Amino acid sequence: MKKRHPLPWQHPKPKEEEPNIDELMERIFKSPSYKLAIEDVDFLLSDETRGIRLELDYLKPELIMKKYGIKHTIVVFGSARIKEPKSAMKELEKIKELVKKSPDSKTLLRELRTAEKMVEKSIYYEEARKFGQLVGKAGKGPKDNTLTLMTGGGPGIMEAANRGAYDVGAKSIGLNIQLPHEQFPNPYIDPDLCFQFHYFAIRKLHFLHRAVALVVFPGGFGTLDELFETLTLIQTHKNKPIPVVLVGKEYWHRLINFTYLVEEGTIDPEDLHIFTFKENAQEAWEYILQWYKKRGIDIFNHFERK
Repeated sequence: MKKRHPLPWQHPKPKEEEPNIDELMERIFKSPSYKLAIEDVDFLLSDETRGIRLELDYLKPELIMKKYGIKHTIVVFGSARIKEPKSAMKELEKIKELVKKSPDSKTLLRELRTAEKMVEKSIYYEEARKFGQLVGKAGKGPKDNTLTLMTGGGPGIMEAANRGAYDVGAKSIGLNIQLPHEQFPNPYIDPDLCFQFHYFAIRKLHFLHRAVALVVFPGGFGTLDELFETLTLIQTHKNKPIPVVLVGKEYWHRLINFTYLVEEGTIDPEDLHIFTFKENAQEAWEYILQWYKKRGIDIFNHFERK
């Protein structure tokens, strides 16, 4: 019903009653206290609202993944620096030319050695891509989201795995993280399942929240961080046992002396059975399937999250 006269709060105090009304109201409108809480960025980014931000960082991806029927994931970790073979070779040739012009440059010689190593490791880009294809083709087909590939959303090994799923028309997930320097998601993640997190902790939670397997390719600090956190959670029974596959036995044995940890008594011999080593995508995929088959579990339908 349309009122004949506006309600008292629908207009400011008349000027004839308060000549300075415009100035007074402007001061109120500009005050942070008058902003709606959801529109007050300074308030939302304050120390006191960190708990709310943590909850939102978790809740948005959770609701979207539920919407798209994401039930179980196979997570792939690995270096963001490993390039596909043609790109790695191109970078190597570029540095070789620079070395020819400045053969005594220690910096260029170091970059040359690194580029040569990256060409060697580019095989893992191809294997991660093959693994993404295997996961993408699993289940009832590419449109079935019951088992979905998940990565950290960046370049390198992450890109390769997402790309493999993309190759076969399957959706895949990318969990990007907001960093001080600009970071782009790789283009092969499904747009509806490409997330950006502020908190590493919440991102890690989502990595394992639906995970039924973890496949780890060669990588650096970030890869090791995620790997050892997963091993610790399984070791301490905070996470259910899942198959953990380290691809590239030579790399991992040179990087970490796991046996030494047993010899020193800092882990138990049984802890070495939490993970295994495989050389390529096919071996990793077959190991995961056999791991569940031995336990009489249907990897596509059995699980319920806790």
